[in-house]
Amino acid sequence: MIDQTKAAAANDTRFLIGVDVGTGSVRAGTFDLAGTMLSVAKRDIALFKEAGQIVEQSSRDIWSAVCQTIREAVETSGRSPSDAAGIGFDATCSLVVVGAEGEPLAVGPSEDADRNIVVWMDHRAIGQAERINALGHDVLKYVGGRISPEMETPKLLWLKENRPETFAKAWQFFDLADYLSWRSTGDLARSTCTLTCKWTYLAHERRWDADYFRKIGLGTLADEDFARIGQRIVEPGTPCGEGLTEQAAADFGLPAGVPVAAGMIDAHAGGIGTVGVGQGATSNLAYVFGTSSCTMTTTREPVFVPGVWGPYYSAMVPGLWLNEGGQSAAGAAIDQLLLFHPAADEAKSLAKSKGVALPVLLADMAIEKAKSASRAVELARGLHVVPEFLGNRAPFADPHARAIVAGLGMERDLDGLVALYVAGLCGIGYGLRQIIEVQAEAGAPVETIVISGGAGQHPLTRQILADSCGISVVTPVAEEPVILGSAMLGAVAAGTAASVMDAMKNMSAAKETVVPASAALQVHNDRFAAYKTLQRDGRLIRNC
Repeated sequence: MIDQTKAAAANDTRFLIGVDVGTGSVRAGTFDLAGTMLSVAKRDIALFKEAGQIVEQSSRDIWSAVCQTIREAVETSGRSPSDAAGIGFDATCSLVVVGAEGEPLAVGPSEDADRNIVVWMDHRAIGQAERINALGHDVLKYVGGRISPEMETPKLLWLKENRPETFAKAWQFFDLADYLSWRSTGDLARSTCTLTCKWTYLAHERRWDADYFRKIGLGTLADEDFARIGQRIVEPGTPCGEGLTEQAAADFGLPAGVPVAAGMIDAHAGGIGTVGVGQGATSNLAYVFGTSSCTMTTTREPVFVPGVWGPYYSAMVPGLWLNEGGQSAAGAAIDQLLLFHPAADEAKSLAKSKGVALPVLLADMAIEKAKSASRAVELARGLHVVPEFLGNRAPFADPHARAIVAGLGMERDLDGLVALYVAGLCGIGYGLRQIIEVQAEAGAPVETIVISGGAGQHPLTRQILADSCGISVVTPVAEEPVILGSAMLGAVAAGTAASVMDAMKNMSAAKETVVPASAALQVHNDRFAAYKTLQRDGRLIRNC
């Protein structure tokens, strides 16, 4: 029956659009109703960094990139714009601040109104997060016991305390995915995904906790009955408004009225784009490996895991609970690590001459030198990396943690750089293993890791993750599973899929399974023990 359904969907001329707004770029893809990608387009977006851990973006810049990528993806899809069935958006969990009529408001010391987004990785609100955590409010039970400076209420409190005029002038505070659905439809509906995961909305009780907001210093929002952060909260995939407005349709080159879905955080879109393969959502851990890494574990009942965000209700798969972990720097941590090595410039030039990314070059070199992906760990013997450049998101919820590299010698050649790269990948794997083990102890075990994200596409990465965790790693058929996840939401909004679960079942499939290499398990067990020792000692000495 499913095969017949897929065949019929593939022959339907209608198509879906998924839009993914990441940290550094916007990607739009078109898909047939069976989930096969027809086309994809990409545009880079600006990222502004300043002292004080400030990282900002521009909603104008992002909207322009969204419009360009949608137009290009549709033009190269081979389908008529009039056959667009539905659109779904995902985006980083970044805070968008707009005034009356939606004009952008400056959120930082640059005073540039176009820089109106506090990016997820901005850690300016560490002090506010620590004060909130010190209160120990019951709401925090649903964010793993400690709120992160990456979340929105610490950022809102920072704005109120440091930019009171901006806070007072703001008409709406949006999560970026909700901003995009509003900009497309005029509907102020917020997604349970964004609000539950990053704003402390209690989806299982369908309410905000006014007492929490008053006690942390944001009572104004409660007094306004939360009009600026969300009064109509809907599940991902719910149709917004009457579909595309005339203006948004003109911007996208599409007909007005095309259904637009309530969106998701980007990692969660990657979750629904992958986690439905094989044994299904509650058996798989969705691992989104990009600039940061995110782990998504789905359960039928709530599981409380200290240091792991959640449990969140209906935040990814409607009707199920979600625990979210990961690290604030993953692909970005590898990039940072490689910059320290004397051979980095030589390797960059070589990668450019071969037309590949630097990590791809190093991964290829590692496999060639070690003769297999599973034996590449031998290249990093004695070299250990705890890649917590931007803190530990999970399972310690410690934004003050920092990276540790142990075992460096005087090597200045490419072989030394390859060894450092492999050690860094192992460190990413051990961070993932920690999360998996802590969740299993709390009652949320997983059987397989389903991987997505650009940083996880190389065979070396997948094998090291499987070996370091002792769990099989599954690669989905979808080339762009995050964009596919957004397109799935568009399918639900359009009615071409009955539910998110139905879309997951019929629009995704497994491509390849990488099993742990038995010969490498003991090596990784030993290295994991060393990783935990370094991590512990780093906490002991960091204030010296």
